[in-house]
Amino acid sequence: MIKPQHIAGQIVAYTAFALMIGYFASRPAYHHHAPENALLKLSLTHAGQRVGECKDRTPEELAKMPPNMRTKQSCGRERNAVTLEMDLDGKLVFQQTARPAGLSADGRSRFYDSREVPAGQHVMRVRMRDGNNANIFDQKAELTVTLEPRQVFVVDFDEEDGKFSFQ
Repeated sequence: MIKPQHIAGQIVAYTAFALMIGYFASRPAYHHHAPENALLKLSLTHAGQRVGECKDRTPEELAKMPPNMRTKQSCGRERNAVTLEMDLDGKLVFQQTARPAGLSADGRSRFYDSREVPAGQHVMRVRMRDGNNANIFDQKAELTVTLEPRQVFVVDFDEEDGKFSFQ
């Protein structure tokens, strides 16, 4: 038999729990970022160039291979690490080198950064190194942008065009 004091205790406990959930659902107020700032996001994946050069196979090498494996060139799977740098108003704000994903290091390198910046006009420079020469940036872009308060501005890389995209 259920006693009335047990039922009353459950009602009190459930009510307290419901009030606590209701309070924390609306308080304290959470702000993603300050309303007078903009949000700058760098989010991209990119596959670096293949390490080394492809080599041409001789007719003798091709003859020794099974018919379904006869390709004229032999290329390694491994890709270069990708280095990404971003300047904002002449100050370096992001610099990272990412190794390619995958067991054979043949996947894409991934980058993500999110930061608040003051609203207003900014000069942004982005550069990426993905080739075999460690001293040369293969991709570069410069943009003057006016950011509004609470605006989210995204920097990405368009693989088809081979250029940075800004949204």
